[in-house]
Amino acid sequence: MSELQVDPAATAGLARRRAEPFGWVRAQLREPYVQLLASQVLTGAVALAANILMVRSLTPAHRGEVALLLQVVYLATQVLLLGTERSFVAGYHNVAPGPAVRAYARLLLVPAGIGLTGAIVYTVVAPYRHQPGAVIVAMLAWYTVVEAASLASRAIAIAAGRVRDFLLCRVLEAMLLLLTLTGLYATHRTHPEVWFLAYLFAGAVPTVACLAVWLRLPPDPAAVTPDRNRVVRREGLALFPAALSNMAMLRVDRLVIPALASTAALGLYTSVATMTELLSWPLRAYADSRLGRWRASHQAGGLRPGPIVLAAALYSLVVVPLVAGGLYLLIVPVFGHRYAAARVVVLPLVVAAGLYAVSRISLGLLIAKGHGALVSAAEITGFVVSFTVYLLLIPRLGILGAAYGSLAGYGTCLVFALVTSRVASTRRDPGRAGRGREP
Repeated sequence: MSELQVDPAATAGLARRRAEPFGWVRAQLREPYVQLLASQVLTGAVALAANILMVRSLTPAHRGEVALLLQVVYLATQVLLLGTERSFVAGYHNVAPGPAVRAYARLLLVPAGIGLTGAIVYTVVAPYRHQPGAVIVAMLAWYTVVEAASLASRAIAIAAGRVRDFLLCRVLEAMLLLLTLTGLYATHRTHPEVWFLAYLFAGAVPTVACLAVWLRLPPDPAAVTPDRNRVVRREGLALFPAALSNMAMLRVDRLVIPALASTAALGLYTSVATMTELLSWPLRAYADSRLGRWRASHQAGGLRPGPIVLAAALYSLVVVPLVAGGLYLLIVPVFGHRYAAARVVVLPLVVAAGLYAVSRISLGLLIAKGHGALVSAAEITGFVVSFTVYLLLIPRLGILGAAYGSLAGYGTCLVFALVTSRVASTRRDPGRAGRGREP
């Protein structure tokens, strides 16, 4: 009777092959772009849960007031940053965390000081009927600084290779926000200021803790110079119009609705818009993660935009009807009968989100081909169209006019990107003329 002998080398090879899939998964989870996408998905999930808690606790008018305060903060944050998020990553690549925090603090010092001073002056000199009160202004000002610091920490994490720290920070923020909002829901708190304060608290604690930890890490004094910061500031100012236009196109409807309709209308509109925005996130994340690969393929002459845009369009065609139907049926069971009127904006907002998602792919391809100026032009054109439609239709149609404005703006941005991409492809290609040059 012969004995069965096992080759140790073969056994070791089999073990390595079995371990390779898990090793590959672990390696992918450590990739910065995967961790950044995870933080974005986490933020979206928390926003969805927070939206449900608020609409179940607040009237449409009070929900609209919270939404208005948040939109003011998000827009003001872009003014404080002045486009430095991407320019900082480019200018301080592989810098140590401590110097990176100090460098960004210098970039934010003057804008934050001017912003806080402006808030104080506004509170003192503005007529009573034109200001929400000193407490609200103070919360807006400080949350703007906190949100700017949070976005700055994202740029610092990418530049310093500490994205995992940033992800942990966002997980802590999500837990704090959900716990706080759940407590407000359980105790039947109905004051909008208290719900807004929950966002300020949940954002401030982990952001300050993360920055404090980074400051205690070993320093690298040679990494930060005044000239380097000046370059980052100059490049940031060049990117500022595009960043502001995109943010305005996404958020200005929340500011126009209270002025031309009411905060109750904003509450109805936001309850749907917050959920439809999630539809575009997968394509936006895909475009961000593939930008470098598309640039390399374009420079090698192998980039084929047509199939990529077609796949994105097919995604929207499949997802839009499913999201529209599901959201229309779930509004009343999930949000309550007070939000039944919001069903009128479901279809235009879902279609608008689908167009916006495809536009992210189209604009990403334009960036890959070296047409950064066309990307800015597309964002600005989309904002102008949407804002014009808001002014024309909201006074007559209310939230449905706002939904049509978003549909028109996102659609115009997409058409502009597709047409200019087609026209630019027939002319001299700046991406190949200057290989390796960033748009």
